[in-house]
Amino acid sequence: MSYKAPVEQIDFILSHVVPFGELARTERFAEATAETATAILSEAGKLAQNMLAPLNRAGDEHPARLENGVVRASPGFADGFRAIAEGGWVGVSADPEYGGMGLPQALNMAVAEMMSGACLSLQLNPLLTQGQIEALEHHASDELKSLYLPKLIGGEWSGTMNLTEPGAGSDVGALTTRAEPAGDGTYRITGQKIYITWGDSDVTANTCHLVLARLPGAAKGTRGISLFMVPKLIPDDRGEPGVFNSLKVVSLEEKLGIHGSPTCVMSYEGATGWLVGEEHKGMAAMFTMMNVARLGVGMQGVGVAEAALQKAVAYAIDRDQGGAIIGHPDVRRMLATGRAEVFAARAIGLACATAIDMARATSESDHAARAAFLTPIAKAYGTDVGIRVADMGVQVHGGMGYVEETGAAQYLRDVRITSIYEGTNGIQAMDLVGRKLADGGDAAMRLVDEVTDGAKAAQSAHPDLAHQLWQAAETLREATQALLDRDMPDRFAGAVPFLNAFARVLGGHYHLRAALAGGKAHQALARTFMARVLPRYAGDLAEVQAGVADLLALDDAALAGDQAA
Repeated sequence: MSYKAPVEQIDFILSHVVPFGELARTERFAEATAETATAILSEAGKLAQNMLAPLNRAGDEHPARLENGVVRASPGFADGFRAIAEGGWVGVSADPEYGGMGLPQALNMAVAEMMSGACLSLQLNPLLTQGQIEALEHHASDELKSLYLPKLIGGEWSGTMNLTEPGAGSDVGALTTRAEPAGDGTYRITGQKIYITWGDSDVTANTCHLVLARLPGAAKGTRGISLFMVPKLIPDDRGEPGVFNSLKVVSLEEKLGIHGSPTCVMSYEGATGWLVGEEHKGMAAMFTMMNVARLGVGMQGVGVAEAALQKAVAYAIDRDQGGAIIGHPDVRRMLATGRAEVFAARAIGLACATAIDMARATSESDHAARAAFLTPIAKAYGTDVGIRVADMGVQVHGGMGYVEETGAAQYLRDVRITSIYEGTNGIQAMDLVGRKLADGGDAAMRLVDEVTDGAKAAQSAHPDLAHQLWQAAETLREATQALLDRDMPDRFAGAVPFLNAFARVLGGHYHLRAALAGGKAHQALARTFMARVLPRYAGDLAEVQAGVADLLALDDAALAGDQAA
């Protein structure tokens, strides 16, 4: 079975589950009507399933390669990217002043999900470019905007993000890349960056790098970091790609998955760059890019989960073992639980995107706080679901799932990176219990209130589901309050299970809303989620309560397996 874009499922969530309809009542997104959303989703779905999905296997079997200093893309990827660019899909949410559509991030993320499910390796290119567009729109000078944004939005050029170095991974403040003023308004960038997604390719005319570097005399740590635009080809007086800059791709990483996405080691050797934003404020500018990218990665997880689940269901229908195996209770359990989790993760991601849009359209702090709180949940839960469902897909296929011929294993190999890049899921969870609870838990409690209010409103229609969800939300409220009274080591030790518990409760909330608005299928799926996924919150919160003491009691030698330690 080939990939089918889940247009109707996404449209239902936008129409009935998350408050997407409120956007059309704002001045900024007045054109984002239900009719517009349906049209956008339909066209993007056709592109994903007809043009991009057929490229997925080719990207896996014929990886990007480095030839004479140039990265050659997988077969068909140039045509696929051209279709994305010509359709305007890179600029769905970009500023119309520079050629974008100016539509909500909720629609952009829905499109990203479908493209990811079709071909994750190729979708990574527009995802990183969109993040760069965000950073430039918010922080770049007018001159840089006018030069770079039309090219990036139109898909003529592509963008990257350069943070990580061999000695500076999650600790970005340890980076050593230098930026020396050249005396003419430009800077000379010197250093090495690793894990640069789509750091070069032959599918666009230019590759534009946003590079974090340190100016002379800058403070140590993240406060001394600045951000620079460093293009592969320096634009000439007409704004067209000119001479080669002093940078190169040293090598491509050999990876577990996403073989069609070139992951580059980049060397900057006095390359010419332009300051983006203020000196020493590079992390603020980069986080603008990273926050959008983190939500996008969460939707990548959802997209791959959807594709893996479709393949597993099709196999279960066709595979005969004394009858089609889809009738076996355990197989049905795996498929039903997977479908319930995909719905929950998709709804959380689209709710987060809608909150981002409402914050931009209204400038209200409550929407911004909601978006900030939901972002790490959407990223971590979406990618965890992607991994779980892709793993389940291999299991449903049995031995054939472990054989590359079926394609089931590729989904698991590809999606595995999503819980690592753009901030590991552990870092997302620590951000949730640290910075995102720094408001005293206000944003968290508003979400819990929304869940309990929704459960009360559903009491007459679905009393059993409503009561179960209400009880889970109240338990989560108590756990959140208790977490606020703990010191950071205790919080961090329980950060991941706390995020998981919050995601499961939110997932139950959105399933209940779907059960109220939909028919028998949505009601049955909600019951599956409430029976098989939501109850796990209790175990999550028990682990949260454990704190850090038992972990510290095991010293390094004991963790290494030394029984005498």
